[in-house]
Amino acid sequence: MLTKRQNLLETIRGGSPDRFVNQFEYMDIVYSHPFDLQDPYPAYGQHNVTNSWGVTLSWPEGTPGGFPVHTPEKIVCKDIEEWKKYVKAPAMAFTEEQWETAIKDAEAIDRREKFVTAFMAPGIFERCHYLMKIEECMTAFYTNPDEMKDMIKYIAEWELTWADQMCAHVHPDCLFHHDDWGTQISTFISPDMFAEFYLDIYKEVYGFYKDHGVEVIVHHSDSYAETLVPYMIEMGIDIWQGVMTTNNIPEMIKKYGDKITFQGGINSASVDHPGWTKEEAAREVRRACTEYGKKAFIPNLSQGGDFSTFEGVYEAVSEEIDKMSKEMFA
Repeated sequence: MLTKRQNLLETIRGGSPDRFVNQFEYMDIVYSHPFDLQDPYPAYGQHNVTNSWGVTLSWPEGTPGGFPVHTPEKIVCKDIEEWKKYVKAPAMAFTEEQWETAIKDAEAIDRREKFVTAFMAPGIFERCHYLMKIEECMTAFYTNPDEMKDMIKYIAEWELTWADQMCAHVHPDCLFHHDDWGTQISTFISPDMFAEFYLDIYKEVYGFYKDHGVEVIVHHSDSYAETLVPYMIEMGIDIWQGVMTTNNIPEMIKKYGDKITFQGGINSASVDHPGWTKEEAAREVRRACTEYGKKAFIPNLSQGGDFSTFEGVYEAVSEEIDKMSKEMFA
């Protein structure tokens, strides 16, 4: 029997996996980067927590994560033409003593079984609209492209500093990077505009990780992003996590499955809701596994982590995936 790590590699490299990769079982995330330990983030049900970038976030009950609060007094970047006046990246200077927890956490992970994983959220696109307000951000791509490109570069340079420190101390071999690039039915910006503003930046960021020992790049975007898959491949993404059924998953696997793997296929909203049942979970898992098959596909809730909004859903889905492995890999 393959280890979880080996089974993942067989799946994404077109080899011979002996079962479905079961959701996030292959990664063990190191959350104890000293910056992350000190960067405020709301707990479930908590409101109006201001992080190190000055962004205020709330996590309402019954929702999958924190969201920026954009009442006028809480918007960080009030004018894109003066973004340098408002946007200040947090400092990234830490002592070796402050790194001890992250190093010990990484050393405790069995790399034969799982990938030691670095985690980054929000991503570069999301941080732009966290700092501004999504309406102003979308407009600024048209009205102030030069300022947007400068701010994007500034955010990316900060992330590269984070990546450099993480790779030097923790030596991750997997990256789990969040950045939602669309709604359920469309990308936020056109593919051409996405390429103009983000393709080269992400090639630089993901290329840095690959050059510093990261073997697997997992990008989360629980959205429609089918039209961006060629760019994902060019960026160096190995797994697109969060793939929703509004994308043509069978066609993407057929067209791109030798270059990228698709993790998702079970919309969280279909099973992760008040009054959910194990029967619903079983039905959705069976549909996904039989419809998308064993090549370049990892069955998973579309949510970006090994949890669910409502208690028990993630575990129920995992249990059903194991049942489908026994049936389809027999």
